[in-house]
Amino acid sequence: MSFTESARDMRDELVHLRHSLHSTPEVGLDLPRTQEKVLAALDGLPLEITLGRSLSSVTAVLRGGRPGPAVLLRGDMDALPVTERTGLPFSSQVEGRMHACGHDLHTAMLAGAAHLLSARREELAGDVIFMFQPGEEGHEGAKHMIGEGVLDAAGDRPVAAYGMHVVSSMLPPGMFSSRPGPIMAAADVFSVTVKGRGGHGSTPHRARDPIQAGCEMVAAIQTMVTRTFDVFDPVVVTVGRFHGGSADNVIPDEAEFEATVRTFSADNRALVRRRLVELVEGIAAAHDVKVETSFGMGYPVTVNDATETAFAGATAGELFGPGRYLVTPQPVMGSEDFSYVLQEVPGAFVFLGACPPDRDPATAPYNHSPEAVFDDAVLPDGAALYATLAQRRLAASDTSPASTAGVGSDASLGG
Repeated sequence: MSFTESARDMRDELVHLRHSLHSTPEVGLDLPRTQEKVLAALDGLPLEITLGRSLSSVTAVLRGGRPGPAVLLRGDMDALPVTERTGLPFSSQVEGRMHACGHDLHTAMLAGAAHLLSARREELAGDVIFMFQPGEEGHEGAKHMIGEGVLDAAGDRPVAAYGMHVVSSMLPPGMFSSRPGPIMAAADVFSVTVKGRGGHGSTPHRARDPIQAGCEMVAAIQTMVTRTFDVFDPVVVTVGRFHGGSADNVIPDEAEFEATVRTFSADNRALVRRRLVELVEGIAAAHDVKVETSFGMGYPVTVNDATETAFAGATAGELFGPGRYLVTPQPVMGSEDFSYVLQEVPGAFVFLGACPPDRDPATAPYNHSPEAVFDDAVLPDGAALYATLAQRRLAASDTSPASTAGVGSDASLGG
């Protein structure tokens, strides 16, 4: 029986696990209930399991029946601080918490892959590391797990790493997509505090208005981006928070705002930081106010290895048909902490369309929306792709993986 057939036979178990995770979401690095459910899902499998010390991670190593290198498969487990509005029967039971980014699907698919590969352990020419990761949503969970040794869990470092991410819109249901090179952006935070002099709203000339200066800064940032950076090496700066004042007729002493800064190259990442500071300082001087700035460096650019991406695409196309894989035409401005893994190990990050078939991917609520819905039907295919990537990459470890995508094909995987 092939991985795809075995995964379809597991569909009910995968759906049950996904719904259980979805109904009890946890946020950040401490996910005790989620960790407990993952351990229960892995119970009885021939895995070497290590739990995180500073976070609720689960690292599981499957030793293959034959000697060889290691491959890493990663699934993130954390939810978001979002109040769910889907109306699903398995909706979040925790107020203000929701699996709005599909990590519950990732966890279920990775657990499914552990079952699929364990059943064929003797056939594996090497080891598989299953990386169940908390804290992807802004908490650097991957970086913490690397610090605690996930990349060395099997002994030698893995020769390849694969991650997957479902999307509730953008892609047709069941469609896999990726691209070589940069696939997701670096994400940094620019924080500004404008310090003026408060006064009465009726006499602004007697004060130094930080709100007016701050508003001019926000508007000028957008112009600066379009006039400084090449659209073919894109930069996005979005001010997502602005606060100032306490009453309509009071000019406050201070106003503050924060922006997310997205880039794809090291040069632009450095340049936008310098230009943002120069810009707000210049506007502050023109308004006779002071300004304090800080720049928090977030996730780096997620960069796919060209060979591993070609291998992942060829494998998905062979498993599910050539119409089920497409090359992502351009990078995505979202960010992802799997980037830390790909800085250390060549690999590929793949998107999987999970838009329900009764919705239009062009208009359906996107990931992070309180109304985002993901189709359970993709769970078996995601698990099968995870498992097949690991099995075939180990089999191809002595040659170029892209040229041996058919090694261990569905017809020859055995029962």
